[in-house]
Amino acid sequence: MQATIHNEFLTLTVDTHGAEAVSLKNAAGEELLWQADPAVWKRHAPILFPWTGKLPGGTFTHGGKTYKGGQHGFARDVEHTLLRAEGDTIELELRSDAATKAQRFPFDFVLTSTFRLEGRTVHHTLTVENPADAAEELRFGIGYHPAFNIPFDSAHTTTDYEFRFDGPESPMILDARPNGLLSGKCYYQWKNVSSIPLTDELFANDSFCMAGLRSSTVGIYEKDTGRRIVCDVQGYPYSLIWSAPAKPVRFVCIEPWQSLPGAETDPQEWTERAAAACLAPGQRWATTLNTTFDR
Repeated sequence: MQATIHNEFLTLTVDTHGAEAVSLKNAAGEELLWQADPAVWKRHAPILFPWTGKLPGGTFTHGGKTYKGGQHGFARDVEHTLLRAEGDTIELELRSDAATKAQRFPFDFVLTSTFRLEGRTVHHTLTVENPADAAEELRFGIGYHPAFNIPFDSAHTTTDYEFRFDGPESPMILDARPNGLLSGKCYYQWKNVSSIPLTDELFANDSFCMAGLRSSTVGIYEKDTGRRIVCDVQGYPYSLIWSAPAKPVRFVCIEPWQSLPGAETDPQEWTERAAAACLAPGQRWATTLNTTFDR
C-alpha cells in the first residue's frame, strides 16, 4: 500500500513495504528519486535497520542461536503498518513479533518512520523504542540510503555534477574493500577539498564511507545552474556516497549512517559488536535526516 502527501513544492509517496519513499516530485512534476530499475539497482530509498552494511559470514549469534542476516538488515524488506497519512506527515511502524524474533532478530523493538514535508525539505525521522516489558537490552545499527536521479535533465551529463561539502574536508575513508566488511584500514582519497567531481568511474570500487566530517551538509550540485539536493549530515558519525556501477551514472546516494558495517574480525556474538545505540527496556532513541531539494 502507498500513501501520498504534498505541499506547494513537493509530492511524496511512501510504500508500506519497507516504509520506503518511492516517489518525490517537484512542483513541475519532475521525479527526484531513483525509480528502482532492477537492471541497475532495484531500490529507491531504503531504511537500514537493525544493522548497516554486511555481517561477517552473513550471520550473528545470540543466546546460543545463530541468525542469518542479509545486507543492511531487514526493515527494508518487510511490511510496515501505516499509522497516519494526513496533512504534511506520513507515519509508519514496524514492531517485532514472535516470527521476527525467532527467525531474524531475537529482540523486542518498535521502529517508527515519520516523513514530514516543510517547504522544499523532507524530514525523515526514525525512532527506535525498546518496549518497557522487553526482556533485555536492545542494541542496533541504523542508517539512510536515498537515491537521487542524475542527471536532473537531458541537457546535462555525469560530469556536470559534483558532491559538495559546506567547507574544506579531508575525509577519512574507512576501507571495506573488497567484500563490504571493514578491513581495519583507512585512507585519504581527497585532501582539503570542498567538492568531489562526479564521474562514471567514481564508484568503480563501490562506496566511500567518510568518517568524522566537519561539514554540516553533503549535497549533489549541478555545476552551471546551482540546482542541488542537500542532506543535513550534522550529528552523523559516518556519511557514505555511492552509485551502482552503471555507465553513465543514473543516480547517486548520500547515506548518513549512525553505525558501520561489520568488521572482518568481528565476533559472532551480537552483543560484542558496535551499535548505534544500546537501549534498556523502556528507552527510546531517534535520528532525523533532513534533505532539501532545490531543483
